Amino acid sequence: MDFVKNYIWQILLGLNYILALFAVFTILLKKINPTKTLSYIIVLLVFPFVGLLVYYLFGQEYRKSKIFDRKKVLNQSVVKRIKDELELDSKTIKEVDDILHEKSKLIPLLYNSENSKLTINNAVRLIKNGDEKFKLLLEDLKNANHHIHLEYFIIKDDKIGTEVLNLLCDKAKDGVEVRIIIDDVGSSITSKMKRKIKESGIEMFSFMPVLFSKFTGQMNYRDHRKIVVIDGQIGYVGGINISDAYVNSNNDKYWRDTHIRIVGEALKSLQILFFSTWDFVSDSHLKISKKYFPDHDCKESVPLQIAASGPDTDWSNIMEAFFLAITNAENYIYITTPYFIPNDEIVTALQVAARSNIKVKIIVPKKSDSWIAEYATNSYLEQLLEAGVEVYHYTKGFVHAKTMVIDGVFGTVGTANMDYRSFNINFEINALIYNEDFSTSLNKLFEDDIKSSEKLEYQSWKNRSKRTKIIEALARLLAPLL
Repeated sequence: MDFVKNYIWQILLGLNYILALFAVFTILLKKINPTKTLSYIIVLLVFPFVGLLVYYLFGQEYRKSKIFDRKKVLNQSVVKRIKDELELDSKTIKEVDDILHEKSKLIPLLYNSENSKLTINNAVRLIKNGDEKFKLLLEDLKNANHHIHLEYFIIKDDKIGTEVLNLLCDKAKDGVEVRIIIDDVGSSITSKMKRKIKESGIEMFSFMPVLFSKFTGQMNYRDHRKIVVIDGQIGYVGGINISDAYVNSNNDKYWRDTHIRIVGEALKSLQILFFSTWDFVSDSHLKISKKYFPDHDCKESVPLQIAASGPDTDWSNIMEAFFLAITNAENYIYITTPYFIPNDEIVTALQVAARSNIKVKIIVPKKSDSWIAEYATNSYLEQLLEAGVEVYHYTKGFVHAKTMVIDGVFGTVGTANMDYRSFNINFEINALIYNEDFSTSLNKLFEDDIKSSEKLEYQSWKNRSKRTKIIEALARLLAPLL
């Protein structure tokens, strides 16, 4: 015992490096991105104890082990029939090809990788900021007759959250089926509200519950989606969670965000995704019937695909869709993202596009809600500016919108940021919309946001202080771990 007491730190350090070496061999065998591999190895070997903690919190890879299996949902006869109904005939596919030209390559990409059906008969409303979203959402919730499905990364029972949850409790008491999925790390609901939710008849489950939400090895694999499905007829997707932070009338800090409201065939794809997650979190093996997939009478024709990705998918579907859209651009690419920490593929695609005389513009926050993410984002900007990309720092408040519009025919709104976490770690969802009118509206939002932004100039940005560059370099080193 005296030996142990005298050499306790040496023993602990030895154990640390034994475990660290095992972790290094595990990482090498996974054959993951070399930059990410090197980041983990450096942290493990240079920072004793802290490195193991970082690896435990961020380094465990679940993609191939399939966090949850969606076959139970996808194999149900009703779901199979719905997916068959969404198959397009050759005539319709030809019409879409003629409209989209090269952009139509996205359609088979997503279909082949995640079986995401292209739907035609949809109406899409672009929503700016939480104030507009919640006004529409509350009205739609009030008019629900059969079921309401919510899946959110963040739901808080603050002012707007309590208003939404109280309304859901009232609807449940009136006989409407209400199901809620919340992420256990992102959401915060008091015990009192949870009791009210349960007593009203609402079914609510947490995604991958944890004992200590901020200190767990599964904090990386979160449900970052924001999905609403009402009566199988109306849906919402985008960046706006249910919290006062997203409502400017309830908040001192201006929050700029984008969401969409969907009516039409695409709701069937959205509903299937919700049920897939529901089957995992509830383990209830809900019998899915046709009543959740009603016929619609939407007369508008907005081609739309619902793209989903996460550790349970074999491919990084949303990242691949972004990459293909960027590499097929002919005139311009406009991107808005709160966290720009891309992989090498996206950086190269943007540089090549800009150097090919394609107008590339990116809006990111000047002041982020995460200092390390802010420095990591800024570390990528010099190489983009050098290639001719126009970069803008949003200054009016915090821009949280996750959008991209290309050539006036393709736009996407969803939950995925332009970063490692969204591409590879969290569960995300985006709507890919192939429509000129929608793209025009998205363009207008982008141009309005530029008016509230500062354009970065290459030379002045290049001349920022060495201290700042060092901090950025360290943050970038940790970028694959963020």
